[in-house]
Amino acid sequence: MSSKPKVIAVLPAYNAEKTLERTVRDIPAGTVDEIILVDDCSKDGTVEAARKLGLCVIKHEKNLGYGGNQKTCYREALRRGADIVVMIHPDYQYDARLTPHMVGLISNDVCDMVLGNRIRTRQEALRGGMPPYKYVFNRLLTVFENAWTGQNLGEWHSGLRAYSRKVLETVPWELGSDDFVFDQQFLHQAAVLGFRLGDIPVGARYFQEASSISFRRSCVYGLSTLWVMLQVLLHRSGIRPSPLFMARGK
Repeated sequence: MSSKPKVIAVLPAYNAEKTLERTVRDIPAGTVDEIILVDDCSKDGTVEAARKLGLCVIKHEKNLGYGGNQKTCYREALRRGADIVVMIHPDYQYDARLTPHMVGLISNDVCDMVLGNRIRTRQEALRGGMPPYKYVFNRLLTVFENAWTGQNLGEWHSGLRAYSRKVLETVPWELGSDDFVFDQQFLHQAAVLGFRLGDIPVGARYFQEASSISFRRSCVYGLSTLWVMLQVLLHRSGIRPSPLFMARGK
């Protein structure tokens, strides 16, 4: 990018009143041009807290789910002219201080999409509070997905992500799920379409106020991820081509 890119941070929020301010304060000053918070029908004071912080706030009239929330985030960021979009969970589970480093990898044309990697070491991830069963699921699926796609990401299941505008304008993310598997669909879509994926180490933070899905939902998420991988195989083999893995307009 020849000129300074417009950077927008998007925060898909649900009941994040207690952690929102800490998350926003951690974004280094001057790193982003705008912060958009999309509230998915929170039952606490998330919207009021966001407005007090001066954020651009969009409130869903009904709960659309994690994937549905992200779709609103990206639509609005693109509409506002973002060149780079950073998605940060406002529950303080991820370290927002890494924002400029993720942006730099994209603005310097090293990567098209960057993720935070919480699995630098097993000890660090578990010490950060990641439940052992989630660590095991994360490791197994990540190894499998890297082998499946030819990538070498340290983690496929991070919620800290940065995208170039080109990625968001090419990947048909609108066709993805409104649930948690949206993240996996997006990554596989980007891999199939040949974008350069990279990651950067970020500490794991699990605590009472941070959002986390249950063991049952984790199992559903894992099975849904395997289904996405099967869809990729069917698409690439030509047995069952899917618009989910085709660039927009093709």
